[in-house]
Amino acid sequence: MNWVVVVDDDITNLKVAGTILSRHSMRVTALKSGAALIEYVKTNQPDLILLDIKMPGMDGFETMEKLKAQTSPGADIPVIFLTADDNEESETRGLQLGAMDFIRKPFVPEVLVLRVRHTIELVRLQKDLAAEVERKTRENAALSLHVVQTLAETIEAKDTYTNGHSGRVAEYSRMIAKHYGYSKQQQDEIYMMGLLHDVGKIGVPDAVINKPQRLTEEEFALVKKHPELGDRILKRITEMPKLSIGARWHHERYDGKGYPDGLAGEEILEEARIIAVADAYDAMTSRRSYRNIMPQERVRSEIESGKGTQFDPVFAEIMLQIIDEDTEYKLKEG
Repeated sequence: MNWVVVVDDDITNLKVAGTILSRHSMRVTALKSGAALIEYVKTNQPDLILLDIKMPGMDGFETMEKLKAQTSPGADIPVIFLTADDNEESETRGLQLGAMDFIRKPFVPEVLVLRVRHTIELVRLQKDLAAEVERKTRENAALSLHVVQTLAETIEAKDTYTNGHSGRVAEYSRMIAKHYGYSKQQQDEIYMMGLLHDVGKIGVPDAVINKPQRLTEEEFALVKKHPELGDRILKRITEMPKLSIGARWHHERYDGKGYPDGLAGEEILEEARIIAVADAYDAMTSRRSYRNIMPQERVRSEIESGKGTQFDPVFAEIMLQIIDEDTEYKLKEG
């Protein structure tokens, strides 16, 4: 059972949050001040803290600073801020302090439950990966390919329409890298980056990922968060500092019109530019709810037309060479 501590000086907010989360089989502890929280986590280890920003005495930001300054395990408990304001400055400060997310008040029950669950899942995933890395490091191996593959399969299990997508993107990325002259070690590195490029989708609601119809603007905004979520998950794997490159920047465009950072040209790290081509190629050569696999000539035309705009022209040209070598059109979803 997930355990959540809610900190708010408003009793009504405590009761509402407690009722919503309890109905979804979560254990809830209510506290009325930041000082009470600081004392509480010295001897308790909940899965998540929901922390109000505006409180008398010690506000949420000061509480967060004191929480992170502790040497007890409480410093590592993930925090989501609660706020009634739509204030960009406050959100920026909160994220800088290490908050995982923000939830607006008054609570929307479905949003509260989804964000709490996804944050707890994300943190557990980070811990599982970190534990596996630590174990592998003791064996002189940074990270097991098997673990990465298993994680990729776990993410893909959320998506009805992309079976095998991560594995194919990883393989196409390795092929492009090999043509470009990467060493065997570099090819292996980009293969693992490709396997985990969509890991951030664990934080996107299943209903949005699997929606067969066109997404609304709000739903697409949720999907567009997955590169940043993936980066947050993977950047803590310090033994493989490059692992998060593909996750964060595979939707950047060479012309600077991509996301999440709007980078352009060689501002985008090389591995991400390779994975972006591989990802787009697999999207076109896979079945979707609204279409079948595209004909190879059309795929070639799309890659050609994207040179210098969507794609790095060097890696797009390599992909075109690979397409031309694939005379029987085997490089597609089976």
